[in-house]
Amino acid sequence: MGRSRRTIPEELLLLALDPTTGTTAQPQSLDLGLAGAQLVELALAGRIAPDGDRIAVVVPRPTGDPTLDCALELLRRRGAPVRAVHWIGGPRLGLRQTYLSHLERCGMVHAVAGQMCGVLPTTRYQATDTAISREIRSRLDSAIRTGVPPDPRTAALAALAHAVGLGKHLYPGNEGRSSRSRLRDLIRHDPMGGLVAHAVMDVQNGAAVQPRRGNPTPNARGPAEQTGVPGQVSMQPRRGAMARAVAH
Repeated sequence: MGRSRRTIPEELLLLALDPTTGTTAQPQSLDLGLAGAQLVELALAGRIAPDGDRIAVVVPRPTGDPTLDCALELLRRRGAPVRAVHWIGGPRLGLRQTYLSHLERCGMVHAVAGQMCGVLPTTRYQATDTAISREIRSRLDSAIRTGVPPDPRTAALAALAHAVGLGKHLYPGNEGRSSRSRLRDLIRHDPMGGLVAHAVMDVQNGAAVQPRRGNPTPNARGPAEQTGVPGQVSMQPRRGAMARAVAH
């Protein structure tokens, strides 16, 4: 896989970056979304394929992307196809930070050191070229506005953006309600993206705690608030101010 194209995990993270605060929206569910985005990218590269609600490695050859190749190798070591919901719900410590550091090395973001409450060190990230983020956003806007089926990459990105709860970040307020609804509807345009997006939402709703038989149940209403531990769901109501956290 060459580096002429941004990967879906990279684009999902750039979408989630708040240009004002330098933090990522939906940080807990975003970790799950990045794990799902890796699956979609590997599928587009022809390395894995869906097998019902499971993921099977079909070509174990490395892609040339170290982060994706690490995920591919872990999948290969499983031997048998793995359920998408179990893969996404597994430990993914540091995946968001791994991609933030990767984007910084690629020159797409730069880190800004700071402090919280004048004591705790923090790191915020700012896009170095806002045109990249605008181009990614414009693809989603175009698909939502025109209703024309998008390309598989954009459809998968839309599905994952909905699954991790970025709809309210991208299209806030009552005026964005119809756009959020159309963002959700884009899930149906990419089977692999839809499978992974539903798996992400299932994990947030606790489906990874007790394995179920059959296909994962679609949850088009969106993700539940997550506690930060895969498979556990917070019973606290969502608070807008807590939907964003310092990236590191």
